[in-house]
Amino acid sequence: MPPRQSGSRKAPWVGAFFLLLGWQQTALAGSCARPAATEPVLVRYVPDGDTVVLANNRKIRLIGINTPETRQDDQPAQALAIEARDRLRRLLFTQGNKAQALYGLAEKDRHGRYLAHLWLADGTNLAAELLRNGLGWVVAIPPNTRFLDCYIESERMARDAASGVWGHRDHAARTSTQLNLRSRGFQRVTGRVVRVNHGGGATWINLEGRFAVRIPDQDLRWFDHPPDSSWIGTELKVRGWLYAAKGELRVTVRHPAALELKVNGAAGPTPVYNP
Repeated sequence: MPPRQSGSRKAPWVGAFFLLLGWQQTALAGSCARPAATEPVLVRYVPDGDTVVLANNRKIRLIGINTPETRQDDQPAQALAIEARDRLRRLLFTQGNKAQALYGLAEKDRHGRYLAHLWLADGTNLAAELLRNGLGWVVAIPPNTRFLDCYIESERMARDAASGVWGHRDHAARTSTQLNLRSRGFQRVTGRVVRVNHGGGATWINLEGRFAVRIPDQDLRWFDHPPDSSWIGTELKVRGWLYAAKGELRVTVRHPAALELKVNGAAGPTPVYNP
């Protein structure tokens, strides 16, 4: 398994949690500190909480975070979408709309947007700041996992305080049996694992109802303990973008940070990946 870009080993947690990984918590301020190799950018426009448009019209998607969607096509803005956008606008405005960018190892997403981490001149990491305020969720898409531990810790602060999306009923996790083939977009889904198998270049985890988690073979290297038959009967919580295929809902997971597992008797779901 390739080395992670941050984080180190620690002893397992004490308690009734089922642990797949144990990682020593890194200092939040240090793990999100701006590296030297960044470039200055000038932001012209902020369309939503995780995207900015630069003065040269380059569109940048912030790495490590997904915020609620603003109005798209005939769909109204999701709860807290405007708050996330406006928070990002205010943060940038206080610094003259100037930032420092570090582009990802994968430079663009499938929509052609550049992928980057952004910092203000005062050292504030913008994704981490939004996550700490509960205005988005961590997303982990290799190979752009640098600062992931920091982002997870930032999200955990909001989650523990039930702030923002973590306290809003519109953003509560939905059960796999509640969903239908018209369900789309970024969701957090929970359900009992009924099958784990392999096929078509991926590991498949089927939940109750017509719902499947797909983990591509090339991304299993990020898992210390890949899913297997021992997961059957457990409760799994997954986050990601849903799509319909072959009569079922699916979500592709590329990093264990998108999964939480709970076994009988556990106090609650435990992340498969912990910083």
